[in-house]
Formats: sequence, C-alpha cells, structure tokens
Amino acid sequence: MLRTLRERMSSERGFTLIELLVVILIIGILAAIALPAFLGQRQKGQDAEIKSAVRNLVSHMESCFTNSETYVGCDTSQDVENSGIPIGPGQGEVEITVGGDNSYTLVGRSRSGNTFTYKKNGSNVERTCETAGEGGCPSSGQW
Repeated sequence: MLRTLRERMSSERGFTLIELLVVILIIGILAAIALPAFLGQRQKGQDAEIKSAVRNLVSHMESCFTNSETYVGCDTSQDVENSGIPIGPGQGEVEITVGGDNSYTLVGRSRSGNTFTYKKNGSNVERTCETAGEGGCPSSGQW
C-alpha cells in the first residue's frame, strides 16, 4: 500500500485546476463570513472608546463639583481641560453642557456614528444611546 502511494506521489507534479478552484472558493466563503464580524467588532471598539471617555469625564466633573459644590464652570475647569479627553461636538469627542448648579449633560459621538448621552440632574442619572442594538449600544438603548 505504501509503495502505491509513493508511486502515485512521484508521478503527480502539481494541483489540478479544479483543486485550486475549490480552495479559492473555500477561502472566499470564509472571508465572506469573517468580514462582517470583523467590521462589527471595529464599531464596538469605537463605541467603547467614546463610552470610556464619557465615563472618565464624569469623574472629572464630579471632582470639580466636590471642590466648588456646583457644576457651573466645571466644563472649562483645568481638571477637565487637561484631562486628555477630546472635548467638542465632533466625532470621537465629548460635548459638555452644564445645566445649572446640580445638572449637566455629556454627549459622546463615536467615530462609528453612534451617540452616547449621560445626563445628571441632582441624584438622577440617565445613560442613553441612539442606535439601540448596534455596535456598543444595547438593544435596551441604555448603556
């Protein structure tokens, strides 16, 4: 049996066209399955990045409130300005809106297009996202 296998291997010189086409077809099918999954992970990563920035900015806002007992002026405080968090209305940035002594809103815009909002009014906190069920936004719309 081994002798027939050796004889067969020594007589064959390469792959047939059909064998090559089958391999290419299999690689194409695997790529078609893997590509959408990869793109979804990229969107989740971009959403996680902006949610982390919003959470970190919450810590800076609360630190400012601890010192001054008001949120007024915290959006321009040195603690917030020097935090390294991108602040502004663009994608990949967090926008700060102070609503008074005891309220503020943070809106984080992900590079994937999702928007994450953190609203604090006194002791009430609300965290919402626009595109429920996509990327890093759960189907409940709460994060």
